[in-house]
Amino acid sequence: MAVRHRLIHASPRAVWNVLADGTRYAEWVVGTSRSEPVRGRWPHTDAAIWYQVRLGPVRLANETVVRHCEEGTRLELEAEAGVLGTARIAIELRPWGDHCLVIVDEHPLQGPVGRLHNLGFEALMQLRHRTMLARLARLCESEASDARSTPRGTAAAPGAPVAPADSRADGTGRA
Repeated sequence: MAVRHRLIHASPRAVWNVLADGTRYAEWVVGTSRSEPVRGRWPHTDAAIWYQVRLGPVRLANETVVRHCEEGTRLELEAEAGVLGTARIAIELRPWGDHCLVIVDEHPLQGPVGRLHNLGFEALMQLRHRTMLARLARLCESEASDARSTPRGTAAAPGAPVAPADSRADGTGRA
C-alpha cells in the first residue's frame, strides 16, 4: 500500500475546499491534464468527475468516483484506469496545530494493475504521491496566504494596494 503524508501550512478547511472542487482535480493530481464534474454533487458519495491523462500525443479519459465522504476530514475515491483496472485513493485531513496533516493511501483495487503491484510499483507510487502532495500544498498554502493578505469583506484586485485595516471599533477611523 502506498501511504504518504505531508504537513500543509493551511487549515484543514482550506485544504478541503480544494479537494471539494472537482474542477481543480487536474491542478493537484499528477498525470491529469483536465477534469470536470460529470455526475452528482462533488465530493458527495457516488459523484464522479471525468479526467483526461495525456501521454505524448495519446489522450486517455476516465472517471473518478467518490465512494466515501466525511466532509472536511476524509475523501475516498475509486479512480478508473481503463483496461488497467481501478485504484482506491483515500485522503484524510487531520488538524495539526494551525495546519493540516494530509495522509494519502492508494492501492490497486480491481483489474490487472493489482498483479503489477510490487515493491517497484510501490516506489513509483511514493514518487507520484510526493509530487501530488507538493502540488496540493502549493495550491492550499498560496490561497491561505492570499486570504490572510486580503482584509475581510474586501476583494482586492490583483496587484492593487490594500488599505490598512481600521483600528477603531466603530469603523469611523476618527480619534
